Amino acid sequence: MTPAKKTIELYDTTLRDGTQMEGISLSVSDKLKIAGRLDEIGVHYIEGGWPGSNPKDAEFFAKAGGLNLRNAQLAAFGSTRKAGSEAENDPNLRAVVEARTPVVTLVGKASDRQVTDVLETTAEENLAMLADSFRFLKSKGLTAFFDAEHFFDGFASDKDYALQCLKTAAEAGADCVALCDTNGGTVPSQVAEIVRFVASEVSCQVGMHAHNGADVAVANTLAAVEAGATQVQGAANGYGDMSGNANMFSIIANLKLKMGVNVVDDAQLQKLTEVSHYISELANMPPNARQPYVGSAAFAHKAGLHAAAVVKKAWSYQHIDPAQVGNDTRILVSELAGRRNIIAKLEEQGLHLDLNQADVREILDRVKLMESRGFVFEGAEASFELLVRRGRPDYRAFFELVDFMIVERRHHDPEDDGREMISEAMVKLRVGERVLITADEGNGPVNALDGAVRKALAESYPDIFSIHLVDYKVRIIDSAAGTGASVRVLIESTDGKDTWTTVGSSTDIIEASWLALADSLEYWLIRHTAA
Repeated sequence: MTPAKKTIELYDTTLRDGTQMEGISLSVSDKLKIAGRLDEIGVHYIEGGWPGSNPKDAEFFAKAGGLNLRNAQLAAFGSTRKAGSEAENDPNLRAVVEARTPVVTLVGKASDRQVTDVLETTAEENLAMLADSFRFLKSKGLTAFFDAEHFFDGFASDKDYALQCLKTAAEAGADCVALCDTNGGTVPSQVAEIVRFVASEVSCQVGMHAHNGADVAVANTLAAVEAGATQVQGAANGYGDMSGNANMFSIIANLKLKMGVNVVDDAQLQKLTEVSHYISELANMPPNARQPYVGSAAFAHKAGLHAAAVVKKAWSYQHIDPAQVGNDTRILVSELAGRRNIIAKLEEQGLHLDLNQADVREILDRVKLMESRGFVFEGAEASFELLVRRGRPDYRAFFELVDFMIVERRHHDPEDDGREMISEAMVKLRVGERVLITADEGNGPVNALDGAVRKALAESYPDIFSIHLVDYKVRIIDSAAGTGASVRVLIESTDGKDTWTTVGSSTDIIEASWLALADSLEYWLIRHTAA
């Protein structure tokens, strides 16, 4: 059977295995929202959690009935019965049944060493645990999957016993045995060979659950499909314990676009980037810009040669059309840029300026000069637009900082929670023909400076207070200079509708912050007054 003719099932474990990633903690509301978005992109099974392990997962399953899923079935996760007990009385098995999902996945050992050294039971008892547990689930009319934990390590240690674990579960009614590369150390050639062998030996569906310890989880998943696996497991953005799980978004895109397996339709494929970023936001994890297919840098071009070629023919440096996965081509502007980068970037940002070759060369030279001073424009596209505009002879700035003074009013004692630093800023700002002097205080010098400047601008632009800081990053550029080092400040701002990033650089952190802050306010004023 060729891959194109296979029916491959997508089993997502973001809400269970994905939440084991360091730094992720999802509320019940978060999990319900993520489940809804995973259903939108055509996932077949959504593993909601382990109802027998914590109250949050139990609450999720109690509320999940209201999701009205169109494509996916919910799966509850649990473990085989404990050694020496009975399946009917096992609290974990009772919990997964009471979750009232049509599918239950049980994890069980498929490694002789794990059985004897970790479970501290016998090989025979582990087989009995598998058989009893799956017979119990099937007696309740449930679809039952077996996550064969540590299978690949177990296969290397004792091939016959690892296979016997799979056969025991299958004979007891398991609908699929998912081969787990739990430690993530197997490579694709080994996976392909083992999956092909297993598929010829067991009587049920074979799945693949890959972890990314060796950075080949997605490759292992694709190799498993080519070798006969018909269920693939993964997590959104590759979330998971240690180095994470196989990235579900990369799996989907590769199966459909590279292997011809229509696991989702074209409209669902186009939602991958949006859903990836949505889940990142809910998980409070910064999106990985370099994530294949859906990352903001997945189709970004920095070198002048590359940019020039992509503008002429998109396929010259892109392996797919980014629009297929809901992403875009981005042309970056940096000291490596050529004139074509500048032109393409201006077009991308919707800047329609009458520029000749000398103008473009001047902009490029200015970018290179500013980057030599610590500025970066790759991720600060608002500052790049302002750099271009300020070079035009007819441009007039909305305001100019004439002078400012900042006073620190109180020392903060780190051991005293009731005290914090108070700063006061006084600014002299030229707005049009007027010079305004205002003051404000804040919990730091930049906060106070921001408040004072807005007070001055608010007389002419009262909506200026709609701008909010989203992120503030400081990076030391030349650390060898110690306290005399230059710093770069990136500020991300939003007005609730649009989001933009600006940059400042100086040996003085307050000045660097002011440069980024001033760009943020001026960029908004340009867009706001032009609307």
